[in-house]
Amino acid sequence: MLHTVKEVSELSNVTIKTLHHYHKIGLLLPYKVSEAGYRLYGTKELERLQEILFYRELDFPLDQIKELIEHHSDRLSILSQQEELLLSRKYRLETLIQTLRKSITSMKEGTTMDNSEIFKGFENEEEWNKALSEQNQYLNESYGMEPFEVAPADIQEMNEQASEAIGFMNEMASSLRDGIQHNDQRIIDLIQGHLEFLNTHGHTLSAKDFADQTRFFLIDDFHLKMLEDQQTGLAYYLSAAAESFAAMKQ
Repeated sequence: MLHTVKEVSELSNVTIKTLHHYHKIGLLLPYKVSEAGYRLYGTKELERLQEILFYRELDFPLDQIKELIEHHSDRLSILSQQEELLLSRKYRLETLIQTLRKSITSMKEGTTMDNSEIFKGFENEEEWNKALSEQNQYLNESYGMEPFEVAPADIQEMNEQASEAIGFMNEMASSLRDGIQHNDQRIIDLIQGHLEFLNTHGHTLSAKDFADQTRFFLIDDFHLKMLEDQQTGLAYYLSAAAESFAAMKQ
């Protein structure tokens, strides 16, 4: 039984325009084109489309999908490979969802997550780069900054720095919820410890630099939203605390 491009579109939820594009680039050819010019697809073409969609679900680019399908001529080997890739993604996503839920619970309860739990699911440079993609895109579009890429050698250092940063921000958010003044000794000690950590991990940052950075967060939409999503008023509380700390260090 042959299907028109309209019928294939309805079966697969792939737009007619996309099917035409797949035909144009040689990724999915119809079984034949009728004398009237209609593209007609048979079972083999529907199966190939399914294989394409599995690869698209895995974020493979079209040129690579074409190469992979043509390299593996038998359908069973293609499906077996796709199953392995999808299961790998499933396990990683399940781990990330668990980590996310624990983070949400930690925020709601005002507790600090154990450092060993914070980065489950972010096990390599690929996951880190995915996690940073939104921020990289924003910084590039807003400020023309080159994207930051995480190299394999950076993973342990990135995890340590992110763990410290999350711990610091959780403590600041907790202090804000507890009504502790931004110039309280507890806050001074928190900022002092945070800056000492940064300066011993390759980020030279003075008290004034930190105050300037937190002031920037107040006018930068991305960072302002990120802080305010964690705790309402956190961006302003952090900036006021940094200003007080910098004044004390003068």
